[in-house]
Amino acid sequence: MPGPSTNIKIRASYEDITEMRKILRGWTRAYALVRRVMIILLLFMGLSVSEVSRQTKANRRIIRKWAERYNNEGLKGLNDSTRKGRPPVFNAEIAMHIVKIACEMPELRGRSLDKWDCEEIAEELIRTKVVTSISNDSIRRILNSQKIKPWRHHMWLSEKTPRDQEFCTRVKEVMNLYFREMKPCECVLSIDENTSIQARKRIAEIKAAGPGRAVLCEHEYKRKGALNLIAAFDTRTGIVYGKCYGRKRQVEFINFLEHLDSEIPRDKKTIHIVCDNVPMHKGKQVQEWLKKNPRFIFHFTPVHRSWMNQVEQWFGILKRKRLTISNFESKDDLRDKLYLFISQWNENAHSFKWNDKTRMKLEKMIEKIEMRLNSNNNVAA
Repeated sequence: MPGPSTNIKIRASYEDITEMRKILRGWTRAYALVRRVMIILLLFMGLSVSEVSRQTKANRRIIRKWAERYNNEGLKGLNDSTRKGRPPVFNAEIAMHIVKIACEMPELRGRSLDKWDCEEIAEELIRTKVVTSISNDSIRRILNSQKIKPWRHHMWLSEKTPRDQEFCTRVKEVMNLYFREMKPCECVLSIDENTSIQARKRIAEIKAAGPGRAVLCEHEYKRKGALNLIAAFDTRTGIVYGKCYGRKRQVEFINFLEHLDSEIPRDKKTIHIVCDNVPMHKGKQVQEWLKKNPRFIFHFTPVHRSWMNQVEQWFGILKRKRLTISNFESKDDLRDKLYLFISQWNENAHSFKWNDKTRMKLEKMIEKIEMRLNSNNNVAA
């Protein structure tokens, strides 16, 4: 049973008690802080030092220490005091040199590197006689303090292609084709090419998976040539039309369009084609063919927005399910198996549902670009 009341009196305000109870209920607080708060609350409730020690597993000296700290400093007294620690070996000037090197491309210092790492920065400091020696860990700590990581890189797209009104118009045009209700007499096909599909013959047969063993694929192979697959993806039904060719020119593209013209029922009076901006899709021969076949209407995706072409998603499925392990006897075998894959896909074809979240992102992007264009026009006026 509890011992006699302690002679330690805790002077706690209502606000402090409320805050300490929040700390006890939290899940992200340090255990040391939670235990100190528990000590203060138990003492505030009038428990003896012995009982508090039993419940918190803290010795009596520790309990008296934190009670005194709280009475003198309040809640902030329950936090660890800052410690001086070891004095820095490298002064601020050396740290500035390290940051400066990390924020420059290596070529500016005559180094044949694509990016810096800690070891290369250390060597550069020693080479330029800024220091006689420095460890990689010291450089990493200094760079981490400034949130600089020159050994990492990300791809980005510069403004070489302006985001102008034409860009917005193309995005809206493709969005309209994907999201609006289609008339019975029209359809939307997404077209692109999967080029240079290699026909590779493994020198040993592929072994199927077994208990505790993955599929085994011989890494050596013989080249048997390559094919180009032109495919069209129906954005409403998911049906795929595809043909393989040895070359990729306007002649082959027109041949594929004629294949579509013969395969798609005549009651589809308007066939909308979504494709990218490669010259093969815009050449003179293609333009002449389109004049003779008015039911085909081309819509081009914005520059650097090829992901808006839905057939790219289907190409991803093709690569993952059929081309990850490439093993074909010849180009004819590759062609037959690609056609078989398309045929089996069409047995259970499905479209790709672009949801409202995708639409909202595109609309928000267009809104930002148009606001910028309007502000620029107002400034120019």
